[in-house]
Amino acid sequence: MFWKKHKWKIILPVLLAALLAAAFWYGGDAPGLQGWKVGKQTASDARPGGSDGVMSAEDKLAYAAALSAESTAEAGDAEYSAMQGMLLDPETGKDRYGTSAVPEGKPIPVEPQDVEITDTAYTCTMSISCATILDNMSWLDPEKVELVPEDGWILKPIEVTFYEGESVFNVLVRTCKQQGIHLEFVNTPIYNSAYIEGIHNLYEFDCGQLSGWIYKVNGWSPNYGCSRYALKDGDVIEWQYTCNLGIDVDAYVAMGGGA
Repeated sequence: MFWKKHKWKIILPVLLAALLAAAFWYGGDAPGLQGWKVGKQTASDARPGGSDGVMSAEDKLAYAAALSAESTAEAGDAEYSAMQGMLLDPETGKDRYGTSAVPEGKPIPVEPQDVEITDTAYTCTMSISCATILDNMSWLDPEKVELVPEDGWILKPIEVTFYEGESVFNVLVRTCKQQGIHLEFVNTPIYNSAYIEGIHNLYEFDCGQLSGWIYKVNGWSPNYGCSRYALKDGDVIEWQYTCNLGIDVDAYVAMGGGA
């Protein structure tokens, strides 16, 4: 009786998910769409396919679902975020800049226009890596090959000074200037943050349709822009180039949201 009454409620979502996954898989040409190149993934240890490595459509869909499940970002906690001062629309569950609740224990976004930067100095660690490109060189714009360091490091982890009230973006701009590293960004008022287009002349889409720059702080990839992340003493900032929408660096996020 239960199956007869509810079967379409179960079948339709499954069919829809399968159709979307199929469209995603066959509609793109970036790494991760037609040949999953990921790093730390348990699903990759049991990759389906014959001895020639060819995967059937069914295998591809199952494999994609497994990787996606393992790489899904932490779920946000609306109650926690609201208690921390994040103003969420009860209908959309997002703030006025389209940001969803953050996971419990993570810092909520801070609006740059509301922050006062003082002369109190602290330190944090920052690095810039494009190591994922090394595993996807065939996807890289041929004109950019010579820009990729042999070890993937554009800037190995260094300790830098920042001032109370500064954001991840402030530190990136200053550090790149000090180190002579190319940086290009645009301001995106709709998200109230800067969006990082290119570092070291490596830009979004240079290594596939799902490639670009994202950032992590203390191992977490925030769901809001780098201009809205207020730093604390001792934070560890990692800028990483992803070729696969963050999956290859354990930070599955929408491009643009993380940078």
